[in-house]
Amino acid sequence: MARLKRKSVALETARSRRTGLNSITKPIDFGANTTKEAFLAKITAFEARLNAYNQKVAELDDEQNNIDDDERELIQWNKRILSAGEASFGSDSSEYELLGGTRTSDRKRPTRRVPASVLSGTPTSAGGPTT
Repeated sequence: MARLKRKSVALETARSRRTGLNSITKPIDFGANTTKEAFLAKITAFEARLNAYNQKVAELDDEQNNIDDDERELIQWNKRILSAGEASFGSDSSEYELLGGTRTSDRKRPTRRVPASVLSGTPTSAGGPTT
């Protein structure tokens, strides 16, 4: 799943203010060190940095997709190797166990469940209650 690209409310506000500043024709005094050019430079610098960040996010998404594909391929190879070991050496061999398989003789055999009524000695009717 793709990561969300970052958006900035401050950048949208700054763009709106830039549009307003560009429409003003009179010279404006904002005070010391606060000029229209400095503001426009801050906007441009932030846009560049945000775009670079979002580009890295996109590259990371692509890399994650490649890793996921490689992992799926490795899972298939794991299955193939185990199956080939089973075919070559048998499912009850120590070689099969060395490859990560569980030997047939090591598997727990299912136990037969005995109903509680048999253990207590009370008979049960197969058809249910009769009237």
